Amino acid sequence: MRKTLLISALLASSLLMAQEYNYEVTPVVGYNIAEGNLELKNQTLYGAQLQYNGCNSLLKPELSVLYTDADYENSTIDTDIYRIAMSGVYEYSKLGMIIPLAKVGLGYETIDKHFGGNKDSVFANVGIGAKVPFTDAIALKVESLYMSKNNNGRLDNNLALLAGLNVAFGPKAQPVVAAPAPVAAPAPVVAPAPTPAPAPAPAPKPVDGDDDKDGVLNSKDKCPKTPAGHKVDNDGCSVLVNLHVNFENNSYKVGDAYMSKIKEFASFLKDMPNYDAKIVGHTDSVGSDKSNQTLSDNRANAVKNLIIKEGIDASRVSSKGMGEKAPVASNDTKEGKAQNRRIEAELLKK
Repeated sequence: MRKTLLISALLASSLLMAQEYNYEVTPVVGYNIAEGNLELKNQTLYGAQLQYNGCNSLLKPELSVLYTDADYENSTIDTDIYRIAMSGVYEYSKLGMIIPLAKVGLGYETIDKHFGGNKDSVFANVGIGAKVPFTDAIALKVESLYMSKNNNGRLDNNLALLAGLNVAFGPKAQPVVAAPAPVAAPAPVVAPAPTPAPAPAPAPKPVDGDDDKDGVLNSKDKCPKTPAGHKVDNDGCSVLVNLHVNFENNSYKVGDAYMSKIKEFASFLKDMPNYDAKIVGHTDSVGSDKSNQTLSDNRANAVKNLIIKEGIDASRVSSKGMGEKAPVASNDTKEGKAQNRRIEAELLKK
C-alpha cells in the first residue's frame, strides 16, 4: 500500500511541470488482463510515460514505468509487479480531433513473489493508441499495450489498457520533414542557335538605404519597421530593448512618467505576435548581493504585470532579475547608479 501511495504522489507532482513541446509526460492508470498461465488475477495498474520529441526521427523514444499490486488466483498471496520499458512511438497524421499512434519496444519485469512458474524476465511490447488534444500542450491519451515475456521456457502474455493525461513541456520540437524524392533531370532539348540580340541597356543601379535607422541596409533587413532604440540582430530584427524605466534607490515602484514607455512596448508586442518578451530587472551596487537579486526580481515582475495589464497574453511575457551583475554605467557616481537601476526587455522570436 505504501508503494502505491508513493507512486500516486509522484504521478500527481508530474502534472505541475511547465507545458511546452520537446517532452511529454503522461501519468496513466489502467487495467491489466493476464494470460491464464500466469495464475494472476486481472488487476488495476498505475504508471507514467516520458516521451522525447527533440530527436530528428520518425520514432520518438519513450520511457515507461508501470506498477501493479497483484493477487494470485486461488491463493492469498499478493505480489508487487514492476515493469520498465523503452519504446519507439510513431504518431500518424491527425484525423479530425484524434492523433493515432503506434509503438514497439522492450522492457523488463520484476515480480516480488514468484508463484505459478513466474519469474523476472525481459518482455517485448507492441501497442496502438491515440491522443485527443484539449490544447496544444494537454491531451487525453489512451492505448492498448500487448506484452509478451519468456517465463521458464514458455511465452506468457499480458494486455494492458491504459488512459492518462498527456502534458507537453520544454522547448518546441522541430517537426520531422521527410527528404523530397529525387526528380530526374529533363532531357536536354537541342534548339537552333538564336540570332544574337542587341545587348540591353544597363539597369539603373538601385540605391540602398536604412529606412528604420537600425544599422541594417534595407536589402538585408527582414524587419524593416523596427522601432527606434531597439538593439537588432544581423537580420535587422529586435533582440533587446531598453524600456527606459528607472527606479528610486531600493524601490521597485514604477513611476507614472514611465507608463508611456510601457504602453509603447506593449503596442509593439501586439503588432508583432511572433515575439515573446523576457523582462530583465537590474540594480546598482548598493546593498548585499542577495537583497539586490530580490529587488531586481521585484522590478522585473512589476513591469511584466503592467505589460500584461495592457492586453498582452501572460504566456508571452516572463521576468528575470539580474541583481547588480550587469551594470551599464559606473556605480562610483550617483548618475551611473541611477542608470543601472533599470529595466530591459529581451525579445525572443517564436
